Amino acid sequence: MTPHPRLPGELADGDSLTDSDHSWPVSASVTKYDSPYLSLRIDTIVDPAGGEHGRAVVQPNGAIAVLAIDEYDRILLVEQYRHPVGRRLLELPAGTLDVPGESALDAAARELAEEADVAAEHWESILHLVATPGYSTEAWEVFQATGLSAVPHADRTQREAEEADMVQWWLPFKDAVDAVLSGRITDSLTVAGILAAQVLRTR
Repeated sequence: MTPHPRLPGELADGDSLTDSDHSWPVSASVTKYDSPYLSLRIDTIVDPAGGEHGRAVVQPNGAIAVLAIDEYDRILLVEQYRHPVGRRLLELPAGTLDVPGESALDAAARELAEEADVAAEHWESILHLVATPGYSTEAWEVFQATGLSAVPHADRTQREAEEADMVQWWLPFKDAVDAVLSGRITDSLTVAGILAAQVLRTR
């Protein structure tokens, strides 16, 4: 390792750093809440010096999102009311991994059909990320979907609650990037997916 010549820290090259599976021991764990959607537990973790620290851990199901792009380079966004923030947000079609045994890709195809009545022929995983690692185990994956077609009317899902009030929009990809950078699109999974796709286009 080589120290930075002027600032604290070590110099790294592009391939030398990656997230690590190294974990601290857990000396105690107590479940405070449990449901099919998420659970909450309090862990006591032990640092390398032997000190103990209580940490809340929220365990939701993982989630996927779909960056669906049509033949005119427009991406699909759904506008949905999100009660915790009290706003209607523009988002990629997305959902949780809440079907036992279902793969992330199958969940992505299901959510695209359920939320937008759209199917896709071609799929590519473009991004993995963790949502809020300071207190949650939730992990996300973004898929890019192309070769789009409409789900037949007889096979469409009857949407309920907030999803019944969804609106679907098709936005030129460049305009979607601009909407992210101007703060008009703020959902973090949507922001990450759009910017990842933009980077992949320029590599």
